[in-house]
Amino acid sequence: MSVPTVEPVAPDESSVIETDILIIGAGPAGLYGAYYAGFRGLRVAVMDVLPRCGGQISAMYPEKPIFDIAGFPSVRGRDLVDNLVAQAAPYGVRYLLGQRAVELSHGPDCHPVVRTDRGTAVRAGAVVITGGVGTFTPRPLPAGEDYLGRGQVYFVPDPAAHTDHDVVVVGGGDSAFDWAALLAPIARSVTLVHRSARFRAHAASVAKVRALGIEIITDSEVSALHGTSGVERVEVRHRVEKTTRLLPARTVVAALGFIADLGPLQTWGLELQARRIAVDTRMATNLPRVFAAGDITDYPGKVRLISVGFGEVATAVNNAATVIDPEAALFPGHSTEKEN
Repeated sequence: MSVPTVEPVAPDESSVIETDILIIGAGPAGLYGAYYAGFRGLRVAVMDVLPRCGGQISAMYPEKPIFDIAGFPSVRGRDLVDNLVAQAAPYGVRYLLGQRAVELSHGPDCHPVVRTDRGTAVRAGAVVITGGVGTFTPRPLPAGEDYLGRGQVYFVPDPAAHTDHDVVVVGGGDSAFDWAALLAPIARSVTLVHRSARFRAHAASVAKVRALGIEIITDSEVSALHGTSGVERVEVRHRVEKTTRLLPARTVVAALGFIADLGPLQTWGLELQARRIAVDTRMATNLPRVFAAGDITDYPGKVRLISVGFGEVATAVNNAATVIDPEAALFPGHSTEKEN
């Protein structure tokens, strides 16, 4: 099963795509929502600003194993996305990728209409927003901007590209430790540099990196990168002792976190809580026929896990179905009750 990529769409605002449910966000929650809408017999379109499905998984860690998906002791990010696309495939999902949702309006019948930055207009019976953290921009490594694309990277979509490299990973969160552990078996060397002696990463991730024998340099910052055509050495400065040392490096992974931005969604009139979309128990927002699910939502007791997003989007789609057709049942029955 090939993962859908950008669908050519000519900017023509005179044409309107009609669908029952429009899902904004093609990450795991959005893809599962597409399956569930199709399972309910609804026409469904999926829109995302990224050029392919998978959201942060495809952009940031397609090769990393994920351990908290029910029924899978471990599943590679890329495989999870492929399986979700395959699960929805029988229902004729329409993908509108590489398009940013910029404007939301409601017609006289209260049906939402979403327009994109490419001129596409989608009229839907309901909208389900599963945009994750919104648009995410990596926090830059100040000393490394001149080497971006010449050895300094933010993501490691293809670990094999760094085989036999000396690698320096900068950061103290889960991504930094995950990249370090992933690259250790194939790199010539891996060193992790963090500005503090305390880490944001899960204790198990830290323990795994230590067990692999990866050097961890704490209370230090990358003060400069050196090299001609690309990175050759990394200068690390101790924040307290003010001493410096040079590390050999061909790859520098800046895993310093991301700046999330809801973008145009902030202008739609949605009720926001701490830069997240407020929802009720039906996963409904304050706007008519607009629902939300996954990491982009907020409510008391919210837990941000992929597995939670799966349940939330199923709730959103089922409640959206009853808004589209008031005679429809909220619970459609179990999938085992239907023939494939």
